[in-house]
Amino acid sequence: MTPDRLLIIGTLGGGGIHQYIEQQYRHLDSVEASVYDMVSDPKGEGKWWLFTSVVASVWAAVRFPFRTPPDAVHVHTSHRFSFYRSAFYVLYASIVWDRPVVLHVHGSSFDSFVTTDSWLVNRIQTLVFGKCDRIIVLSPYWEEVLSTRVPAEKIRVLPNAIAPSEYSPDFETDTQHVVFVSNLVERKGVYELTGAIEDFLERDTKQNGTDIRFSIAGSGPLKDRVESLADQHDAVEYLGYVSERKKRTLLDSGTIFVLPAYAEGLPIALLEGMAGGNAVISTTVGSIPEVIDEENGLLIEPKNTTQLSDALATLVADPERTEAMGRTNRQLVTETYSWDTTQQTLREIYAELPA
Repeated sequence: MTPDRLLIIGTLGGGGIHQYIEQQYRHLDSVEASVYDMVSDPKGEGKWWLFTSVVASVWAAVRFPFRTPPDAVHVHTSHRFSFYRSAFYVLYASIVWDRPVVLHVHGSSFDSFVTTDSWLVNRIQTLVFGKCDRIIVLSPYWEEVLSTRVPAEKIRVLPNAIAPSEYSPDFETDTQHVVFVSNLVERKGVYELTGAIEDFLERDTKQNGTDIRFSIAGSGPLKDRVESLADQHDAVEYLGYVSERKKRTLLDSGTIFVLPAYAEGLPIALLEGMAGGNAVISTTVGSIPEVIDEENGLLIEPKNTTQLSDALATLVADPERTEAMGRTNRQLVTETYSWDTTQQTLREIYAELPA
């Protein structure tokens, strides 16, 4: 059936899932959709963040049963705490409301989470997976990961998507502009990023006569490290947290987008960097190798500062190659990772749901 009334459940405190939900809601014009916030700040950390997140999540769960049941429910989830929180909504919608449920897996470390040795965690996962009618994964890599636990007929591949029309790349530039936009946490490779920039700038601030500058945007516990780097080098600017509009402007002005993360699903930030016409330097984790190859970027091992510094030097020294990669990325996003392309697949998944 194609549901007339769809309830989308996720967190709206920022981050990739929040951005995806906003675009999903905007592009489902043929469905009467509403959004329910499970309430959590994905950028927090520490015991106090965990305590406040649990309290807020419990309160959101307590209020949830008083809603009018929709025709179908689409639950967005990640690994660990996010999955346990999402489990309540999956089970309530399936068992109490008796409504079809789509579970949408985004987690950067969901591969290690789903292969847990814990008997209890394994049982919770099995229960939740069993109550879902369809499970959406981001790429063939994640389909293979989930196929060890979920029947193949339940799994559907749907890549993340963005709106390329919101970006206007500037390919006519003489300056190589390296951009990083993400949370300033260890998992995003901030230590390696700052170390590689330091190493690069110690070699030379110019490569083959090409000017170079670095822009780092985002907030998080490692911002002091980034601020210190910017204070020491004129070629580095730290912008702090930036709005969506300023982020798009920044990516449009970039030539190289860097994301040296330790673990990822299919990062929205990567697709946004591609939409901005950037060549990409990223790591061989999650679905990234299915998107980035020698035609549109360079891949390095996670936690490898030397490889990152060498990759920066390689692209900065070759502006023509960098521009060609950026143009390829812009075309790839438009053809494969745009909402104009993926929304039809999402509607087809909804049409498969039982009445």
